[in-house]
Amino acid sequence: MASDQNRTSSSFGQHSMNLIAFTVDGESGKLVPKLGVNVDEDPNQYMYDLQCRVEEDAIGMACLPGELQCPPKEPGGEEGIPIVWKYAPKALQNPTWTQWRPVNGQPVCLYDAEPQNVLANIAARILSDFRQLPVNAGELSAQPFPHTLRGGPTNFFANATEQTFDVSILGQSVHLVATPASYTFNFGDGTSLGPTPISGGPIPEQEWLSEATRTSHVYEQTGDFPATVTSSFTGTYSVNGGPALPINGTLDLATAPRTIQVWTTETALVAENCLNDPTSWACPRWSTPR
Repeated sequence: MASDQNRTSSSFGQHSMNLIAFTVDGESGKLVPKLGVNVDEDPNQYMYDLQCRVEEDAIGMACLPGELQCPPKEPGGEEGIPIVWKYAPKALQNPTWTQWRPVNGQPVCLYDAEPQNVLANIAARILSDFRQLPVNAGELSAQPFPHTLRGGPTNFFANATEQTFDVSILGQSVHLVATPASYTFNFGDGTSLGPTPISGGPIPEQEWLSEATRTSHVYEQTGDFPATVTSSFTGTYSVNGGPALPINGTLDLATAPRTIQVWTTETALVAENCLNDPTSWACPRWSTPR
């Protein structure tokens, strides 16, 4: 690969940037497009440069002995290209090499037979791939549980967590991050709360049934109610160690239902105790429908 014969062409728009880098193919001697980038809804524009380039048309010879090695991923495959991702504000038109900043300062290997298509093709399908990840929806918790009282606040909270995945898409290494962003609580009695960015949290036992939280609910009827919470995950993805890009869409996952048994309280004056008469009102052997 004649890396010192690289050329670069780019075009900038108001909301996106397209960049295509070309290199001379080591076998055919033809100019081969290497990468196409289309980044929307992002304040920065992105591109990559060879690891050992020091100026637009100059290669740092002293860098070459320590250049990152990118062997084929499989026998007979193509070698990768040692590159460094860079970024600059979209408002900066036609930035020079010295105005571009390394995203993470670390070289990475770029692989693809037709790299001018890979990022655009991944971007076109990333939401579908994101929604197929085995993301854990977490659980719904309630205080008190499983029994609560009619007319008193029951504290609900979700415990979904951020999760990361490393997958292969179109032969490229893709790192995805799923982050819970909002929650919709369904209390099982026909009422719900959300979407809300508030996940809730546990409170001390002495505050159960007396202190209302921002995610608590008051049941007006007795009975058994299947409560759930749906967590809405947003995501980012990066290709071959490149910049983290937002995924345009969410992954909405509901937890398994948890049955809340809502009881009511009754008071009465009694003359006996359970030792003298185990069948007396409110003794363990005494029962009445809730």
